[in-house]
Amino acid sequence: MSEAMKSPAAAGSLGWVRSAETGRVLGTFALTLCVIAWAGGDLFRQDLALLGATYALLALGMYMPFNLAGALSLAYSAYVAIGGYSVGLVATKTGWPLPVAYLLGAAASAVLAVALGFATRRLSGFYLAAVTLLFGMAFQNFLLDAKGITGGALGIGSIRPLTLFGNELDRQTFIALCLLVVWIVAVAVDRIRRSPFGVALQSSRDVPDAVEAAGINVPTLRLTVLGAGAAIASLGGGLFTTANLTIGPDTFTLHLIMLAIFMPLLGGQGTAWGPVLGAVLVVQLTFNLQIFERAGSLIFGVAVLAVLLIAPGGILGYTGRGARWLRGRLTRTKGARG
Repeated sequence: MSEAMKSPAAAGSLGWVRSAETGRVLGTFALTLCVIAWAGGDLFRQDLALLGATYALLALGMYMPFNLAGALSLAYSAYVAIGGYSVGLVATKTGWPLPVAYLLGAAASAVLAVALGFATRRLSGFYLAAVTLLFGMAFQNFLLDAKGITGGALGIGSIRPLTLFGNELDRQTFIALCLLVVWIVAVAVDRIRRSPFGVALQSSRDVPDAVEAAGINVPTLRLTVLGAGAAIASLGGGLFTTANLTIGPDTFTLHLIMLAIFMPLLGGQGTAWGPVLGAVLVVQLTFNLQIFERAGSLIFGVAVLAVLLIAPGGILGYTGRGARWLRGRLTRTKGARG
């Protein structure tokens, strides 16, 4: 007999957790639909939604290895670019459908991330950050030099749009599709976070020796999640390129790496929706407040620092603590009255 069957309290607690999880999934889906409706046919809002979706996938790609497993890589500009150039090459050099390009880009990024992670497995701290950052810079130089493949400084243009059942998707429909992809990926990452695999990831970050003693290969675990994170980031690059129908070496620059690190910290590391919220805030603040647009990364860094000082768990962590405090207060009040 299970513990839930033995204890009504345990059964009630389990039911509450499942109810909260279902509510979270449905609530975030409703919010996604609201964003789709908000973007509508307005071109500026569509651009914001598209950039938010790209940043969200980039942040989710960083969240899995770095925030869950403590595996650092600063080569994410390369992974996003691989996704974008995969779309460009498949669209202009072959007759294959574009979804094949997303899969190829994700696979190539994952293989590259695993190879880079394996090569740097003995490094840590500053040395690991420096090597992976230099790799990202070297990859950007490769995009400039390999003119026969990437088009050099001009990049790749005249990319054909995505079609569905032979019909070209209009921009509004495509951006709605991008936002739904973000929702699906965030739900999947959040489920992974709460799964036994996710628990092993977080344990390998906090107590790697104990995880090794339990028979789990920590290096293999980290390489796996590095590949998964790179594939997610690559998907963001592929979708962004599909929407703009062009890509160049300056489309995905090194500043994306800092954004990828800070967005989960800003939104909150306790859930996969933290990176998504961080991406939304970065896009909205950057493009709707002129002071952020003029000051650039400096103001953004100060804003992140302020959030971390006030709410170390990020915005969602802060609101979550407030909700738990309120629920506890209501429970105590109800118990006192009873």
